[in-house]
Amino acid sequence: MKSVNFNFGKSLSRRAVLRGAGVSLGLPLLDAMRPAFAVVPETKTAKRFVGISMALGLHNPNLVPETAGRNYKPSRYLQSLGDIRDDFTIVSGSSHPGVMGGHTAEGSIFSACPNQRGTTSRNTISLDQLMAKELGHETRFPSMVLNTATQTSPSYTENGAMIPAEENAMRLFAKLFVNDKPAEQDRQMELIKRGQSVMDVVGVEAKALMREVGSGDRDKLDAWFTSVRELEQRLVANEEWVKRPKPKVTMSPPTNIPRDNAVAVEKIFLDIIHLALATDSTRFVTLHITGNSVTGLEGVDESYHNLSHHGMDEEKLRQLSIVEQAAINEWGDFLRKLKTDNLLDETMVLLTSNLGNASAHDNKNMPVLFGGGGFRHGQHLAFDQKNNYPLPNLYLSALHRLGLQNENFATSSGGMDGLA
Repeated sequence: MKSVNFNFGKSLSRRAVLRGAGVSLGLPLLDAMRPAFAVVPETKTAKRFVGISMALGLHNPNLVPETAGRNYKPSRYLQSLGDIRDDFTIVSGSSHPGVMGGHTAEGSIFSACPNQRGTTSRNTISLDQLMAKELGHETRFPSMVLNTATQTSPSYTENGAMIPAEENAMRLFAKLFVNDKPAEQDRQMELIKRGQSVMDVVGVEAKALMREVGSGDRDKLDAWFTSVRELEQRLVANEEWVKRPKPKVTMSPPTNIPRDNAVAVEKIFLDIIHLALATDSTRFVTLHITGNSVTGLEGVDESYHNLSHHGMDEEKLRQLSIVEQAAINEWGDFLRKLKTDNLLDETMVLLTSNLGNASAHDNKNMPVLFGGGGFRHGQHLAFDQKNNYPLPNLYLSALHRLGLQNENFATSSGGMDGLA
């Protein structure tokens, strides 16, 4: 049901602010900011975002359907997802403008930050961390940054610092679902209190410095001081959670991690993420899949990295398809579990990679599967394979679906065309 907004006056700028007594206050999106006679659709919102990134990409000829639209014929990799076809959208012909460098572009997967000479020397905030900054205060963990094998991640703070990932599934499970002993709780409380006292000290010093430096340095200090205040707020939030019991789950702690099967490790992490969302322990998650050993999969006897550099060799492509099909099947099972628990309509789930062609280290034509979040899925959005569509437009649409009124994200040019 759509409503029509009759606005006979001028449209108020979305950048408008209230100013008084030296305070500027940004306005929320108001009816007066909409164009006259605008058709205002019902607002749909989501609560959660899960970004899954594959360090070695996906072989596009097996992933991308030959036809576009809602009547697309499923590709080889998508045939196993037929029962949830209407719950996800496949996007082809998209990438991050200005991002290059093969593997080194991993830092831009969720930030979409353009890089120089193939490296992101100064990154910008990643999509998940922007969401957590605005909405992550309602859960025990504002966000979770995970990796199946190492501590590297595509999650970055507002100051451009990489957030080290949790790569130990057993430790992750304990952090989420195993209550700390009283002595450990007391130790955490003491650390938090010490952290707050340190914030008080550096806060006074920073204010003193502000009076002694030039305007350029004052801007730098102000940005830093803002980060300090945000950290202090997180410490206060952590204090409230320390002695609150953690949720009980039926899943047993993972004790046998199959290091010869990166896809099986992916499944363990996705199972834990599902429980974290179901218990509302967090709402914003990234999982970077970096495992290289896949010989535990039947029919595979080479490493994942070697297979990704297939050079169109038939045997390598055969083995690579086994690995990638298994990874996509786990993604599909994750969506099915969320759907069964009535979580999918409120949870956006993205599967992508910085590599469109891992064999050539090409960052164009990134693989994109995007599910859930209340969008009208069941389609193949096919953009130009040579002149790629900006993937940050999808990220902006995800922010808007969360109810955030950002006007842009990185190099976006608007919300994603065809996604509603």
